[in-house]
Amino acid sequence: MQFSVLLPTHDRLEYLRFAVQSVLRQDCPDWEIVISDNDSSEDVAGYARSVGDSRIRYVRTAGFVPVTVNWNNALRHSSGDYVVMLGDDDALLPGYLSGLRDVIESFGGPDAVYTGAYLFAYPGVLPDLPEGYLQPNLHGPFFAGHERPFILPVTQARELARAAASFRALYDFNMQYVLLSRHTIQTLAGDGEFFRSPYPDYYAMNLLFARAERIVVDPQPRVVIGITRRSYGFFHFNGKSADARALLNTEDVDPAIRQDLASVVLPGADMNTSWLLAVESLYRRLGSPAEMRPDYSRYRHLQALHCMRAYYVDRSMAREQVRLAQATLPPVQRLLVRSLGPLTGALLRHVPDRVRQAYGALVDRLVGQYGHVVTPTRELGRYATVLAVLDHFEPTVDPAARA
Repeated sequence: MQFSVLLPTHDRLEYLRFAVQSVLRQDCPDWEIVISDNDSSEDVAGYARSVGDSRIRYVRTAGFVPVTVNWNNALRHSSGDYVVMLGDDDALLPGYLSGLRDVIESFGGPDAVYTGAYLFAYPGVLPDLPEGYLQPNLHGPFFAGHERPFILPVTQARELARAAASFRALYDFNMQYVLLSRHTIQTLAGDGEFFRSPYPDYYAMNLLFARAERIVVDPQPRVVIGITRRSYGFFHFNGKSADARALLNTEDVDPAIRQDLASVVLPGADMNTSWLLAVESLYRRLGSPAEMRPDYSRYRHLQALHCMRAYYVDRSMAREQVRLAQATLPPVQRLLVRSLGPLTGALLRHVPDRVRQAYGALVDRLVGQYGHVVTPTRELGRYATVLAVLDHFEPTVDPAARA
């Protein structure tokens, strides 16, 4: 059994080195790394050669392409029986490959293995936690009460995919959480590419949950998902939406769907609109089943809520955009917002940051877009890089392997 680790990258060589090191440290030798370089200005090719391992395959795009195109490029150049997509600022924990090989053999070759993870925010990335943190992340109702791998009931997988079509992320969609069989990828891709839409993970993960028959859940954290100053997470958490769009470069992805949804799309959070395009693409790929129809009304309400918070509290949105968003609300809600919005905004602008954050958390809880998320114990300010995290979990590693 061979594993393929896909590593799409663009001008983040300082982090890519750590991701590669996390694979080199694995105690299972049956792997390949596919580095798909999205037109980097840095010498990624030189680095790949310098490692001196024939299992590392380097490919480069002809120009700067959308993240979705680069992901498919990495997948196209891979050959392993099982495939994991790893961000260039992420890392596999020690024993990832050998541990999941055992899980695959124990369950007779499942379609996919969905694992737990750690989230690692580098110091200086998050405005409210500048020291950085490491925390386990088991965001998914299926993790509760389990300590060992198990087969996810198909009915539960389908329910979670339907929730995503209603703009509820009740589990994590990031591809780092899942190891996919080659056969499953080919089956789900059909006559097109496996990754589609501006948010390829939102599309592909929910395609898996909507159609796969045998998903194994491994509650053990197996990967570290990094948030760096040059990641989408950094731009998202710091309100830098233009930088986030530039990083993904997905404005020209799915032009036909964008045109079809022109009357639905509203100003507001870019994340919600990309999410809409992802679930619309999934809906069409599955043959437009009624249960997977995107909840356009809920999308518009979420955008209206975002616009009003941005206008009344943050003063970061034009009044014309807010009026457009308010027009989508039912009359009673629209009246309440127009009456209470200015007062609420004025109050929140004159309270401490922690009060505004608590208010925002309460609104998010009421909206239920991300389900009930319990924040586990965080280790604050202990690690400078993801490599230091790996050293913590594998303190006896040979120092020569870190060179």
